[in-house]
Amino acid sequence: MKRAFLISTLLAPIFAAFFLTIHFSIIFFSPYSGEEVTFTVRPGEGFSSVNGRLAKQGLISDARLFHYYAKYTERMNKIKAGSYKIAPGQHMGEILDTLVDGVPILTSVTIPEGKNLYEIGKILESKDIISYKDFVEEVKKQEYVEELGIAAPSLEGYLFPDTYKFAPGTPAPIVVRTMIDLFKEKTSSLNFGKSHLNPHEVVILASIVEKETGAKFERRTIAGVYLNRLKKRMRLQADPTTIYGIWENYNGNLKKKHLLQKTPYNTYKIPGLPKGPIANPSLAAIKAVLNPEAHSYIYFVSKNDGTHVFTSTYKEHLKAVDYWQRNAARRKGKSWRDLKQ
Repeated sequence: MKRAFLISTLLAPIFAAFFLTIHFSIIFFSPYSGEEVTFTVRPGEGFSSVNGRLAKQGLISDARLFHYYAKYTERMNKIKAGSYKIAPGQHMGEILDTLVDGVPILTSVTIPEGKNLYEIGKILESKDIISYKDFVEEVKKQEYVEELGIAAPSLEGYLFPDTYKFAPGTPAPIVVRTMIDLFKEKTSSLNFGKSHLNPHEVVILASIVEKETGAKFERRTIAGVYLNRLKKRMRLQADPTTIYGIWENYNGNLKKKHLLQKTPYNTYKIPGLPKGPIANPSLAAIKAVLNPEAHSYIYFVSKNDGTHVFTSTYKEHLKAVDYWQRNAARRKGKSWRDLKQ
Protein backbone atom coordinates (compact mmCIF):
# COMPACT_ATOMS: atom_id res chain seq x y z
CA MET A 1 0.00 0.00 0.00
CA LYS A 2 2.82 2.37 0.95
CA ARG A 3 4.60 1.47 -2.27
CA ALA A 4 1.52 2.20 -4.39
CA PHE A 5 1.00 5.49 -2.59
CA LEU A 6 4.63 6.46 -3.16
CA ILE A 7 4.40 5.61 -6.86
CA SER A 8 1.17 7.56 -7.28
CA THR A 9 2.70 10.50 -5.43
CA LEU A 10 5.69 10.49 -7.75
CA LEU A 11 3.62 10.03 -10.91
CA ALA A 12 0.94 12.63 -10.11
CA PRO A 13 3.08 15.66 -10.98
CA ILE A 14 4.25 13.91 -14.14
CA PHE A 15 0.69 13.18 -15.24
CA ALA A 16 -0.37 16.71 -14.30
CA ALA A 17 2.47 18.17 -16.32
CA PHE A 18 1.62 15.84 -19.19
CA PHE A 19 -2.03 16.84 -19.25
CA LEU A 20 -1.17 20.52 -18.83
CA THR A 21 1.22 20.24 -21.76
CA ILE A 22 -1.49 18.65 -23.86
CA HIS A 23 -3.98 21.28 -22.73
CA PHE A 24 -1.71 24.22 -23.56
CA SER A 25 -0.56 22.59 -26.79
CA ILE A 26 -4.18 22.30 -27.89
CA ILE A 27 -4.69 25.98 -27.09
CA PHE A 28 -1.37 27.05 -28.62
CA PHE A 29 -1.85 25.15 -31.86
CA SER A 30 -5.54 25.99 -32.08
CA PRO A 31 -5.76 27.69 -35.49
CA TYR A 32 -7.40 31.00 -36.20
CA SER A 33 -10.64 30.08 -37.94
CA GLY A 34 -11.97 33.42 -39.14
CA GLU A 35 -11.55 35.16 -42.48
CA GLU A 36 -8.23 36.59 -43.62
CA VAL A 37 -7.66 39.95 -41.96
CA THR A 38 -5.12 42.73 -42.07
CA PHE A 39 -3.63 43.43 -38.66
CA THR A 40 -1.67 46.66 -38.19
CA VAL A 41 1.02 47.16 -35.58
CA ARG A 42 1.21 50.89 -34.95
CA PRO A 43 4.60 52.64 -34.82
CA GLY A 44 5.90 52.54 -31.25
CA GLU A 45 3.14 50.19 -30.06
CA GLY A 46 4.18 47.95 -27.15
CA PHE A 47 3.78 44.18 -26.91
CA SER A 48 0.98 44.28 -24.32
CA SER A 49 -1.15 46.47 -26.61
CA VAL A 50 -0.53 44.23 -29.62
CA ASN A 51 -1.27 41.15 -27.52
CA GLY A 52 -4.51 42.60 -26.20
CA ARG A 53 -5.74 43.59 -29.66
CA LEU A 54 -4.90 40.17 -31.12
CA ALA A 55 -6.94 38.52 -28.38
CA LYS A 56 -9.82 41.01 -28.67
CA GLN A 57 -10.07 40.37 -32.41
CA GLY A 58 -10.06 36.61 -31.82
CA LEU A 59 -6.81 36.09 -33.72
CA ILE A 60 -5.21 34.30 -30.76
CA SER A 61 -7.05 32.14 -28.24
CA ASP A 62 -5.05 32.94 -25.10
CA ALA A 63 -3.28 36.25 -24.49
CA ARG A 64 -1.39 34.96 -21.46
CA LEU A 65 -0.01 31.97 -23.33
CA PHE A 66 0.96 34.21 -26.24
CA HIS A 67 2.78 36.46 -23.76
CA TYR A 68 4.71 33.56 -22.20
CA TYR A 69 5.63 32.16 -25.61
CA ALA A 70 6.92 35.53 -26.87
CA LYS A 71 8.88 36.01 -23.66
CA TYR A 72 10.33 32.48 -23.78
CA THR A 73 11.47 32.95 -27.38
CA GLU A 74 12.82 36.44 -26.56
CA ARG A 75 10.68 38.19 -29.17
CA MET A 76 8.52 40.50 -27.07
CA ASN A 77 10.46 43.52 -28.32
CA LYS A 78 10.95 42.34 -31.89
CA ILE A 79 7.48 42.87 -33.34
CA LYS A 80 7.74 45.32 -36.27
CA ALA A 81 5.36 48.13 -37.10
CA GLY A 82 3.36 47.63 -40.25
CA SER A 83 0.32 45.86 -41.63
CA TYR A 84 0.26 42.07 -41.96
CA LYS A 85 -2.09 39.47 -43.40
CA ILE A 86 -3.35 36.96 -40.81
CA ALA A 87 -4.73 33.94 -42.64
CA PRO A 88 -7.16 31.23 -41.48
CA GLY A 89 -5.30 28.22 -40.09
CA GLN A 90 -2.45 30.16 -38.48
CA HIS A 91 -1.78 29.31 -34.84
CA MET A 92 -0.24 31.61 -32.24
CA GLY A 93 3.33 30.68 -33.05
CA GLU A 94 2.84 31.37 -36.74
CA ILE A 95 1.11 34.66 -35.99
CA LEU A 96 4.08 35.76 -33.87
CA ASP A 97 6.42 34.67 -36.68
CA THR A 98 4.44 36.87 -39.06
CA LEU A 99 4.65 39.93 -36.82
CA VAL A 100 8.36 39.46 -36.16
CA ASP A 101 9.79 38.05 -39.39
CA GLY A 102 7.07 38.73 -41.96
CA VAL A 103 7.23 41.42 -44.64
CA PRO A 104 4.69 44.18 -43.93
CA ILE A 105 2.09 45.01 -46.57
CA LEU A 106 3.57 47.98 -48.43
CA THR A 107 1.63 51.07 -49.44
CA SER A 108 2.22 52.39 -52.94
CA VAL A 109 2.66 56.16 -53.12
CA THR A 110 3.36 58.25 -56.21
CA ILE A 111 5.31 61.49 -55.88
CA PRO A 112 4.50 63.53 -59.01
CA GLU A 113 7.18 65.50 -60.82
CA GLY A 114 7.48 69.09 -59.65
CA LYS A 115 6.08 68.72 -56.15
CA ASN A 116 7.95 70.53 -53.37
CA LEU A 117 8.92 69.03 -50.04
CA TYR A 118 5.83 70.41 -48.28
CA GLU A 119 3.49 68.88 -50.84
CA ILE A 120 5.36 65.57 -50.64
CA GLY A 121 5.01 65.61 -46.87
CA LYS A 122 1.23 65.93 -47.18
CA ILE A 123 1.07 63.14 -49.77
CA LEU A 124 3.02 60.78 -47.50
CA GLU A 125 0.91 61.70 -44.48
CA SER A 126 -2.30 61.06 -46.45
CA LYS A 127 -1.05 57.50 -47.03
CA ASP A 128 -0.22 57.01 -43.32
CA ILE A 129 3.42 56.44 -44.20
CA ILE A 130 4.87 59.26 -42.13
CA SER A 131 3.64 62.44 -40.50
CA TYR A 132 4.01 65.72 -42.37
CA LYS A 133 5.93 67.21 -39.45
CA ASP A 134 8.44 64.36 -39.20
CA PHE A 135 9.08 64.37 -42.95
CA VAL A 136 9.65 68.13 -43.20
CA GLU A 137 11.96 68.09 -40.19
CA GLU A 138 13.96 65.21 -41.65
CA VAL A 139 14.54 66.75 -45.08
CA LYS A 140 15.83 69.92 -43.42
CA LYS A 141 18.55 68.10 -41.48
CA GLN A 142 21.95 69.38 -42.55
CA GLU A 143 23.62 65.97 -42.37
CA TYR A 144 21.92 64.99 -45.64
CA VAL A 145 22.71 68.34 -47.27
CA GLU A 146 26.37 68.05 -46.30
CA GLU A 147 26.47 64.51 -47.65
CA LEU A 148 25.33 65.83 -51.05
CA GLY A 149 27.94 68.56 -50.87
CA ILE A 150 25.50 71.39 -51.57
CA ALA A 151 24.82 74.76 -49.98
CA ALA A 152 21.10 74.57 -49.34
CA PRO A 153 18.63 74.78 -46.46
CA SER A 154 17.07 71.40 -47.24
CA LEU A 155 16.93 68.43 -49.60
CA GLU A 156 14.48 70.23 -51.88
CA GLY A 157 15.27 69.18 -55.44
CA TYR A 158 16.77 65.84 -54.45
CA LEU A 159 13.61 63.94 -53.41
CA PHE A 160 13.26 62.06 -56.64
CA PRO A 161 9.69 61.94 -58.05
CA ASP A 162 8.63 58.33 -58.58
CA THR A 163 6.33 55.62 -57.24
CA TYR A 164 7.54 54.15 -53.96
CA LYS A 165 6.38 51.35 -51.68
CA PHE A 166 6.59 51.97 -47.94
CA ALA A 167 5.08 50.31 -44.92
CA PRO A 168 2.76 52.51 -42.85
CA GLY A 169 4.79 54.16 -40.11
CA THR A 170 8.11 53.87 -41.92
CA PRO A 171 10.74 55.89 -39.99
CA ALA A 172 11.54 59.28 -41.51
CA PRO A 173 15.24 58.55 -42.18
CA ILE A 174 14.33 55.49 -44.28
CA VAL A 175 11.81 57.42 -46.39
CA VAL A 176 14.20 60.31 -47.02
CA ARG A 177 17.20 58.07 -47.66
CA THR A 178 15.21 56.03 -50.18
CA MET A 179 14.32 59.17 -52.14
CA ILE A 180 17.79 60.70 -52.27
CA ASP A 181 19.38 57.36 -53.09
CA LEU A 182 17.04 57.07 -56.08
CA PHE A 183 18.01 60.59 -57.15
CA LYS A 184 21.68 59.58 -57.08
CA GLU A 185 20.93 56.40 -59.03
CA LYS A 186 18.86 58.13 -61.71
CA THR A 187 21.34 60.98 -62.25
CA SER A 188 24.56 58.97 -61.96
CA SER A 189 25.00 58.67 -65.73
CA LEU A 190 24.38 62.35 -66.51
CA ASN A 191 27.27 64.55 -67.60
CA PHE A 192 26.88 67.61 -65.39
CA GLY A 193 30.22 68.86 -66.64
CA LYS A 194 28.75 69.88 -69.99
CA SER A 195 26.95 72.84 -68.39
CA HIS A 196 28.57 76.07 -67.22
CA LEU A 197 26.32 75.73 -64.17
CA ASN A 198 27.49 73.56 -61.28
CA PRO A 199 25.41 70.41 -60.51
CA HIS A 200 23.40 72.10 -57.76
CA GLU A 201 22.61 75.04 -60.03
CA VAL A 202 21.47 72.59 -62.70
CA VAL A 203 19.00 71.10 -60.22
CA ILE A 204 17.80 74.58 -59.21
CA LEU A 205 17.12 75.58 -62.81
CA ALA A 206 15.57 72.18 -63.60
CA SER A 207 13.10 72.71 -60.75
CA ILE A 208 12.05 76.04 -62.28
CA VAL A 209 11.70 74.50 -65.74
CA GLU A 210 9.57 71.72 -64.23
CA LYS A 211 7.19 74.21 -62.63
CA GLU A 212 6.93 76.50 -65.65
CA THR A 213 5.42 74.09 -68.14
CA GLY A 214 2.97 71.22 -68.29
CA ALA A 215 4.15 70.49 -71.82
CA LYS A 216 7.04 68.06 -71.76
CA PHE A 217 8.17 69.06 -75.25
CA GLU A 218 8.76 72.65 -74.07
CA ARG A 219 11.26 71.85 -71.34
CA ARG A 220 14.37 72.32 -73.48
CA THR A 221 12.99 75.55 -74.95
CA ILE A 222 12.24 77.02 -71.52
CA ALA A 223 15.63 75.90 -70.21
CA GLY A 224 17.15 77.81 -73.14
CA VAL A 225 15.16 80.94 -72.26
CA TYR A 226 16.43 81.00 -68.69
CA LEU A 227 20.00 80.25 -69.70
CA ASN A 228 19.82 83.11 -72.21
CA ARG A 229 18.58 85.43 -69.47
CA LEU A 230 21.36 84.32 -67.12
CA LYS A 231 23.97 85.00 -69.82
CA LYS A 232 22.52 88.48 -70.36
CA ARG A 233 22.41 89.00 -66.58
CA MET A 234 18.66 89.53 -66.75
CA ARG A 235 16.51 88.58 -63.80
CA LEU A 236 14.68 85.31 -64.37
CA GLN A 237 11.32 86.74 -63.26
CA ALA A 238 9.84 83.27 -62.79
CA ASP A 239 6.49 83.25 -60.96
CA PRO A 240 7.03 79.79 -59.40
CA THR A 241 10.13 81.03 -57.57
CA THR A 242 8.14 83.88 -56.05
CA ILE A 243 5.42 81.48 -54.94
CA TYR A 244 7.94 79.15 -53.30
CA GLY A 245 9.44 82.02 -51.30
CA ILE A 246 6.04 82.72 -49.70
CA TRP A 247 4.78 79.12 -49.74
CA GLU A 248 3.63 78.86 -46.14
CA ASN A 249 1.47 82.01 -46.55
CA TYR A 250 0.41 81.46 -50.15
CA ASN A 251 -3.32 80.95 -50.79
CA GLY A 252 -3.12 80.15 -54.49
CA ASN A 253 -3.51 83.72 -55.73
CA LEU A 254 -0.27 85.40 -56.81
CA LYS A 255 -0.56 89.19 -56.43
CA LYS A 256 1.60 92.13 -57.42
CA LYS A 257 2.60 92.66 -53.78
CA HIS A 258 4.09 89.14 -53.78
CA LEU A 259 6.22 89.98 -56.83
CA LEU A 260 7.55 93.01 -54.96
CA GLN A 261 8.33 91.08 -51.78
CA LYS A 262 12.03 90.33 -51.54
CA THR A 263 12.84 86.75 -50.55
CA PRO A 264 15.86 84.55 -51.36
CA TYR A 265 13.63 82.89 -53.99
CA ASN A 266 11.87 85.83 -55.65
CA THR A 267 13.63 86.13 -59.01
CA TYR A 268 11.75 89.34 -59.75
CA LYS A 269 13.78 90.97 -56.96
CA ILE A 270 17.08 89.06 -56.93
CA PRO A 271 19.64 88.49 -59.69
CA GLY A 272 20.56 85.03 -60.90
CA LEU A 273 19.17 81.79 -59.52
CA PRO A 274 17.16 81.49 -56.31
CA LYS A 275 18.67 80.23 -53.07
CA GLY A 276 17.84 76.61 -53.89
CA PRO A 277 15.48 74.35 -55.86
CA ILE A 278 11.79 75.21 -55.63
CA ALA A 279 10.54 71.69 -56.33
CA ASN A 280 11.76 68.20 -57.13
CA PRO A 281 12.33 67.99 -60.88
CA SER A 282 12.00 65.02 -63.19
CA LEU A 283 15.00 63.45 -64.86
CA ALA A 284 13.72 64.94 -68.12
CA ALA A 285 13.83 68.47 -66.69
CA ILE A 286 17.41 67.97 -65.50
CA LYS A 287 18.35 66.66 -68.95
CA ALA A 288 16.66 69.70 -70.53
CA VAL A 289 18.94 72.05 -68.58
CA LEU A 290 21.99 69.99 -69.53
CA ASN A 291 20.91 69.95 -73.18
CA PRO A 292 18.90 73.15 -73.74
CA GLU A 293 17.48 74.25 -77.05
CA ALA A 294 19.66 76.85 -78.75
CA HIS A 295 17.63 79.96 -79.65
CA SER A 296 17.42 83.69 -79.02
CA TYR A 297 14.24 83.71 -76.91
CA ILE A 298 14.28 85.59 -73.61
CA TYR A 299 10.51 85.83 -72.99
CA PHE A 300 7.56 83.48 -72.99
CA VAL A 301 3.85 83.90 -72.35
CA SER A 302 1.32 81.26 -71.41
CA LYS A 303 -1.28 80.29 -74.00
CA ASN A 304 -3.43 79.09 -71.07
CA ASP A 305 -3.27 75.44 -72.09
CA GLY A 306 0.13 74.51 -70.67
CA THR A 307 2.04 75.73 -73.72
CA HIS A 308 3.71 79.07 -74.40
CA VAL A 309 4.55 81.66 -77.01
CA PHE A 310 8.29 82.40 -77.09
CA THR A 311 9.68 85.76 -78.17
CA SER A 312 13.08 87.43 -78.51
CA THR A 313 12.16 91.10 -77.98
CA TYR A 314 10.17 92.98 -75.40
CA LYS A 315 7.94 94.42 -78.10
CA GLU A 316 7.02 90.92 -79.30
CA HIS A 317 6.51 89.88 -75.68
CA LEU A 318 4.02 92.68 -75.00
CA LYS A 319 2.13 91.77 -78.14
CA ALA A 320 1.88 88.15 -76.96
CA VAL A 321 0.71 89.29 -73.51
CA ASP A 322 -2.07 91.39 -75.07
CA TYR A 323 -3.19 88.51 -77.27
CA TRP A 324 -3.06 85.66 -74.76
CA GLN A 325 -3.44 87.22 -71.32
CA ARG A 326 -5.63 90.28 -71.80
CA ASN A 327 -8.25 88.58 -73.89
CA ALA A 328 -10.70 86.87 -71.52
CA ALA A 329 -12.04 84.56 -74.24
CA ARG A 330 -8.60 83.04 -74.76
CA ARG A 331 -8.19 82.29 -71.06
CA LYS A 332 -11.27 80.09 -70.63
CA GLY A 333 -11.69 76.34 -70.50
CA LYS A 334 -8.13 75.25 -71.18
CA SER A 335 -5.79 73.00 -69.22
CA TRP A 336 -2.34 71.56 -69.75
CA ARG A 337 -3.87 68.21 -68.69
CA ASP A 338 -5.65 68.12 -72.04
CA LEU A 339 -2.40 68.22 -73.98
CA LYS A 340 -1.49 65.19 -76.08
CA GLN A 341 2.11 64.43 -75.15
